[in-house]
Amino acid sequence: MIYRVMQAADLPLVMEIEKQAYEYPWSVGNFRDCLGAGYRCRIFEIDGVIQGYSLVLIGAREAHILNICIRATLRGKGYGRLLLQEQLDALAGCEVDMVLLEVRPSNRSAIALYESLGFNELGRRKGYYPAADGREDALIMARQLLGADWPPAM
Repeated sequence: MIYRVMQAADLPLVMEIEKQAYEYPWSVGNFRDCLGAGYRCRIFEIDGVIQGYSLVLIGAREAHILNICIRATLRGKGYGRLLLQEQLDALAGCEVDMVLLEVRPSNRSAIALYESLGFNELGRRKGYYPAADGREDALIMARQLLGADWPPAM
């Protein structure tokens, strides 16, 4: 298993995993924009084959997990936890106080993973995700890093 920086050449395989994982996948343009903007984009490989990826935006002492995905055949085996933990470990060295993410309330397995890694529900974004019957809300989850007080003073 290795983690490495995502490259533009990885996008065809990343898109294959993305399209298998999500009913409403990101476009290749979304991934290109993240790469071009210098986000922390990582690939997870086993035996030289891409098995997952994660993309994180870092700024203003916060990190936002934009996308994290493991190949469908490997889900439920702990690889998502390893990939997310790799990002969290790296963020701890980046003067990041808080990590945020959005997740569909219907994605119970992802919520359980995030909670097991110290994320807590912070709020809700109404109609955030496209869904077959219109729109689905997003739960906003957050985890404190470093020694910052939580919640931040207003």
